[in-house]
Amino acid sequence: MTPPAPPSAASPAPSPADEVLDVVDEHDVVVGRAPRGEVYARGLRHRCVFVLARDAEDRLFVHRRTATKLVYPSLYDMFVGGVVGAGEGYDEAALREAEEELGVRGLPRPTPLFRFLYEDGGGRGSWWSAVYEVRCTLPVAPQPEEVAWHTFLPESEVEARLADWEWVPDGFAAYERLRAYRSGRTAG
Repeated sequence: MTPPAPPSAASPAPSPADEVLDVVDEHDVVVGRAPRGEVYARGLRHRCVFVLARDAEDRLFVHRRTATKLVYPSLYDMFVGGVVGAGEGYDEAALREAEEELGVRGLPRPTPLFRFLYEDGGGRGSWWSAVYEVRCTLPVAPQPEEVAWHTFLPESEVEARLADWEWVPDGFAAYERLRAYRSGRTAG
């Protein structure tokens, strides 16, 4: 008699490159769908969210991305966030991404501030970017696959490090627009 076969191993987690995204036009209207890897390789326009997370002391969550990130590995960022999945709304993506990257559950819904079309000069195309803010009073435990280092810094210290640290270009652009938005100038 043949012994029963061992239980099959769980299938590996899907690659981030396989995640399906909405492809959008210059007016942020969905015109198709494609896997993230194809979207990046072909420079197709898609959607992203940027969430500025503040702690109870009003400090900003700042982190360094891991070396394994598909886009902008090992660079600093003052936002948490990421791509908006196919069929997902900006608001849902902002909450999902903030909770995933901060490693928390039960965040309040992030407050939407503005949207802009980011044009990447590095050949990666462009993406519609929605900027949000959220207050995180929970202890954070960022995903080690996403975040290599993190801390909360006073905004004045973030400002002082803008020229010294290598920031992700789209996050830096979002932060510049956020500063303009706060001062009453146009953000887009």
